[in-house]
Amino acid sequence: MKNLFQSAIVLLTMLLLPASICSQTIKVNSDLKHWPKGSSPQEIGKRIAEHFVVRPLPVAPRRITYPEVCTWYGSLEFARLTKDNKLITRLEDRFDPLFGADSVLIPVPNHVDNTVFGSVPIELFILTKNQKYLRLGKRIADSQWAPPEGTKVAPEAQMYYNKGFTSQTRMWIDDMYMITAVQIQAYRATGDKKYAERAAREMILYLDSLQRPNRLFYHAQDVPFFWSRGNGWMAAGMTELLSSLPKDNPDRPKIMKGYNKMMESLLKYQAENGTWRQLIDEPDSWNETSGTGMFAFAMITGVKNGWLDKNIYGAAARKAWLGLISYINQNDEVREVCEGTNKKNDKQYYYDRKRIVGDLHGQAPVLWCASALLR
Repeated sequence: MKNLFQSAIVLLTMLLLPASICSQTIKVNSDLKHWPKGSSPQEIGKRIAEHFVVRPLPVAPRRITYPEVCTWYGSLEFARLTKDNKLITRLEDRFDPLFGADSVLIPVPNHVDNTVFGSVPIELFILTKNQKYLRLGKRIADSQWAPPEGTKVAPEAQMYYNKGFTSQTRMWIDDMYMITAVQIQAYRATGDKKYAERAAREMILYLDSLQRPNRLFYHAQDVPFFWSRGNGWMAAGMTELLSSLPKDNPDRPKIMKGYNKMMESLLKYQAENGTWRQLIDEPDSWNETSGTGMFAFAMITGVKNGWLDKNIYGAAARKAWLGLISYINQNDEVREVCEGTNKKNDKQYYYDRKRIVGDLHGQAPVLWCASALLR
């Protein structure tokens, strides 16, 4: 009883101490440069990129899907940052058949999940300066803001277009990576501010509509659940946008505020093993890796760019990275990845989603994290 009382006194004293003294008393590891053997971003990124580059292209009538796009983009970024020219060449060789007989595999850019494909050829242009990649990627990025076509244009699509948004707007948080990725890539490649401005205005629309009082995001306006990967898409989308959005863009402060609010909220829900759960705010929900990877990417990038406090968020990011990579098996496949998920106003639906091994939804964020740690 005496020991219990003494422990309580020590805890209370620490809580009342100034933060400066506490930081000297409690050592928190916020180091994002030094890693135990086998856990460095160079080692892990290489494993995941090598696992991807040998993956065959889909067979028609199937087309390339957005998880593959996200992993391809992540592999290219990792190869660039590690100056792995051989890997860049192999990733480029994997793409070039799409200019020939395999062109049927390129998705029609009529939906956010399809249009994000344009981010890969643009990344190849950034790496190689070959104009054929820019022409393809830029055409896709421009098509996203073209007038809606067809005899059955949804009223909502026309309404959003008339207000200056893309007609592909659907108010699912997933969109805020899919739309942002291709538009900000087009800005990076061309320097034309219209692409950054499009992405920023779209982000403000989603922030205003979907960020809740707890600073997280509903999957959609009519789906009041805080699904991990959906929130991950939002976190990663804001991160990609803020990484390149001009400092004088009038929407930047509001986007940064939304980002910081989200990061602060995520701290409260991080599990002991560094991950976040399938439903972020439900303690009995399972630990899910794709959302974890996206949140880790957002925090790592925030710390590296000075948007977030290094001691607090560096520690959370380190914990997240080490927790995330513990789910990689001996075949370089990430476990506990939520399967592809449409919105549904049913909480049990999210609890019951299949937990996949090696799904590209989970492979891609590991590469994003590895790249962020190397920047």
